[in-house]
Amino acid sequence: MGRGNFKNQRKGGGRGGRGGRGGGRDNRSGGAQRPYQTYPEVKKENERLERFYNGLLTDLADDERAEFWAALRRELPNSFRFCGSKGHALAVKRLLQTRYIPQITSITHDGVIVAPPTAVPWYPDGLAWSMTTPKNVVRKFPPFADFQKFLVSETSVGNISRQEVVSMIPPLLMDLRPGMTVLDLCAAPGSKAAQLLEMIHRGEEARIRQVVRTFGENGEANKSEDKQEEEAAQLEADPSDDGRATGMLIANDADYKRSHMLIHQLKRLSSPNMIVTNHDATMYPALRVPNPVDPSKPNYLKFDRILADVPCSGDGTLRKNVNLWKDWNPGSAMGLHLTQMRILVRALQMLKPGGRMVYSTCSMNPVENESVVAAAIERCGGPDKIEIVDCSDRLPELKRKPGLKKWQIMDKTGRVWNTWKEVEDHVKSTEDAIPPSRLVDTMFPRPEDSNCSDLPLERCMRVYAHQQDTGGFFITVLHKKAEFKAKPEPKQGTNGVATGVKRPLETEDVEEAASKKVKTDDEAEAESPAKVTEAPVKAVVDAVAETASDLTAGKSLVDAVAETAADLTAEVTEAKSEEKAEVKSEIADEDMIELEPADSSAATPTVDATKAEASAQPEKRRRNEGPYEEPFKFLQSDHDVIKNVNEFYKISSRFPSDRYMVRNAVGEPAKAIYYTSQLVRDILVLNEGRGVKFVHGGVKMFVKQDAPSAEVCRWRIQSEGMPILHGYVGEERVVVLKSKDTLKVLLIEMFPKISGDEWQKLNEIGERVRDLALGCCVLRVEPEGNDPDFSETMALPLWKSFQSLNLMLPKEDRTAMLLRIYNDKTPLINMGIKKDDGAAKKEDKAAKEGTEAAIVDVDVEMTGGDDAAAAAKADGEAAANGDDASKGDVEIKV
Repeated sequence: MGRGNFKNQRKGGGRGGRGGRGGGRDNRSGGAQRPYQTYPEVKKENERLERFYNGLLTDLADDERAEFWAALRRELPNSFRFCGSKGHALAVKRLLQTRYIPQITSITHDGVIVAPPTAVPWYPDGLAWSMTTPKNVVRKFPPFADFQKFLVSETSVGNISRQEVVSMIPPLLMDLRPGMTVLDLCAAPGSKAAQLLEMIHRGEEARIRQVVRTFGENGEANKSEDKQEEEAAQLEADPSDDGRATGMLIANDADYKRSHMLIHQLKRLSSPNMIVTNHDATMYPALRVPNPVDPSKPNYLKFDRILADVPCSGDGTLRKNVNLWKDWNPGSAMGLHLTQMRILVRALQMLKPGGRMVYSTCSMNPVENESVVAAAIERCGGPDKIEIVDCSDRLPELKRKPGLKKWQIMDKTGRVWNTWKEVEDHVKSTEDAIPPSRLVDTMFPRPEDSNCSDLPLERCMRVYAHQQDTGGFFITVLHKKAEFKAKPEPKQGTNGVATGVKRPLETEDVEEAASKKVKTDDEAEAESPAKVTEAPVKAVVDAVAETASDLTAGKSLVDAVAETAADLTAEVTEAKSEEKAEVKSEIADEDMIELEPADSSAATPTVDATKAEASAQPEKRRRNEGPYEEPFKFLQSDHDVIKNVNEFYKISSRFPSDRYMVRNAVGEPAKAIYYTSQLVRDILVLNEGRGVKFVHGGVKMFVKQDAPSAEVCRWRIQSEGMPILHGYVGEERVVVLKSKDTLKVLLIEMFPKISGDEWQKLNEIGERVRDLALGCCVLRVEPEGNDPDFSETMALPLWKSFQSLNLMLPKEDRTAMLLRIYNDKTPLINMGIKKDDGAAKKEDKAAKEGTEAAIVDVDVEMTGGDDAAAAAKADGEAAANGDDASKGDVEIKV
């Protein structure tokens, strides 16, 4: 999907021109607040834009064309989606329908009754909603205060995603099912990636409950009334890992900062089946995976599903990016055409035969849409290899137009061209033989002598703003019928005509690459003009040396190696500084080589062997490899910390203990322990040291917490990992809560007392927590009764100290739950700060002197971020690491 004027974004902080966000906050550091500024209203007119689309969209009648332009000039409605597991999403949606919509329908603004949010008719289960009331009215008009607080609160904890309606379409057309592997090549900011992740985990909770009941005593499974949900909940839907999801999402973005935006968006879903990477999508690396047939041979991952929501000029977003009215020019789309085609070709290469991928943009320009699809299919072997899928029967209530079969191209000067032959004739007839800038033949409909001249491009989907009051969007679903070798990409000469010098094949088939002779380091160095020390460049130099006869396509090996080294060095340099990491807007004119990495050893090491070798010595940061990311080091299942954790929480042996990892070069638990799925573990281990830029993986499962005694486990369960682990924790560390009133006490009071007779105030859990051993435990919420606001089963981390309890949730999670379950806006009560002056003075003295004063029930405030820790004294010095900054502060008593 386009992110505004892509060409001009390099001056900002990433795609969409979002680099300016956060500006004007200097007053935080004591500076004077700048006065409110007003800007002249953008005139929503552009002669070339209107002339181009009026000539292009000839299938629109005059009255419909008038509706088309009128819609683009109106403000875009607000829209949002309920996310998370389906049961949870439906519960939050019910609140909107029963609590907030009745309030909104009683409001009048400027004498007109305000229209409430309405469900998007084509989105499954009514989980997407749209509202025509302008955002400034929602934020500032007093009657909207409760509704706005609901939106902000649920968005902050990840239950609502503020997402444009049309951007929700691509994931719904991918037919993604549990157990599949999916790649989102251009994923930031992550709203569509979140949809994909929800699909991977669909039915997982029910499957795990079904498995747990086979070795537990928790009763019978509840049947779902939803047929699709019931099918996903069947163990057969994803049976190989005791009901746990085995599928995987890799979310990638070329911009380093935006890849961290992905983490912020996706970690709310607490998925161990996710990896975030930071790579140029046109050259995404092949990922090594175990070879179950012959472990001695390399094996590379092919994806079941791929989403390529590519960078584009974004003229479908005119309704929200009003500056496009004055900034639009045809050169923006033309400059991205080759990049988009290369992304699509690379995606199809990584797709499994029989797999499906979606190509989408938020542009209406065919140079970024139909022409890219046709050119990519042509390069990938034609319709015998790649098929455009007919999706007319999917999302039947979504109004859409068919893709274009014929179109024109407008160049930077505003001249319109109908065919590539016109361009060639123009070049030959001009005295200087200078071609129109950036025009290439792949931008035009395929000629009759091409095997792609009659592609069913009408199967592509075009969504226009006037059809259902949305933005503009383009979607194509592709099916890979068989493997292929990508054809060379013609290089355009100075006269605009193909010179015959070809771009090397992007990729060989994995099987062919693996079967080729592997040269020794000495042989490769002898053929290479210079020794290249950077790891990513060296890998490609070796690969070129091994496959020179097939890859150089008429070039000398020296030239091919030199070009490859130059391109990859430029790529590495671009990511060198975190402050300046930016998405490439255009691909350089020079040839580039994209390769399945060739193996440099005689056999692929096993996961255990690779892990042992990697952990033998700490990794050092290499120069020129971009922003430093801590390595992923997996722990042995017999590690002392893992054994201690399993013993303390009585974790079932059915829960895998070989998937825990840490993120530091030493490979020893220091602050946090993460958990991943088996496939994520294999990929992180087998691709270590191969130049793959992994940014994030796994879920934070345990956080180190200094304990008051040696008998108490120093590793508490993190709220992110609780949904995964709680079903396997022994009953010795489980507290069952059934009363709505009891939960409210734990939510409002930060440190409710249990010393003396205070435990009796905690109703049904009082006696249990009084007798429970110190440390972290699982609070299992199993609502009783028929209260619709209190009907969802939950598992939350609870800490017991000598004199009090603490529900280990970030403050915004507490606030959101109070609002959702109780419609209560009561401020949280921190019982721990009520100390007498003597205790406070004693604490201060202990902190200053560094002594181990015996102070009981002192707060340990945990400020977000791994690099932030709060210290206090509680039977010695207690230091703890906190939740992510996005989740706010957590306070703990030891």
